[in-house]
Amino acid sequence: MSDTTELARKDETALTRSEDERAQSGVTLTPPVDVSEDSQGITLWADLPGVTKDRLSVNVQDGNLYIEAQAMVPTPAGLRLQYAEIREPRFARAFSLGADFDTSKIDANLKDGVLKLTIPRHDEARPRRIEVRTN
Repeated sequence: MSDTTELARKDETALTRSEDERAQSGVTLTPPVDVSEDSQGITLWADLPGVTKDRLSVNVQDGNLYIEAQAMVPTPAGLRLQYAEIREPRFARAFSLGADFDTSKIDANLKDGVLKLTIPRHDEARPRRIEVRTN
């Protein structure tokens, strides 16, 4: 499973655009993830700050896992926003899953802005111990 994250300023003209133009530009961020693997499968944690369950989409199609989300960053009552680079960030990430994984049994849990996905292996793909007998 591999992919890269890169944020870069494309040109200096971005600094002269108004806040409305920047908000409408549709900035998509690549959320950072941690992945651990064991004999049972893979567990993936994705950082999605400000994302709620109703603004999160996790899909599997053609052996690929897609995570898409829209964050809501509210302004506290009584405060006026002076500057915001990204008002409602959109997150997107995709991963290729091998044939060893049972995508029909993926478990997803979102808590405190962290999405935890547990992707089990097919029973046939799990290592198993073979009993050795003596005669």
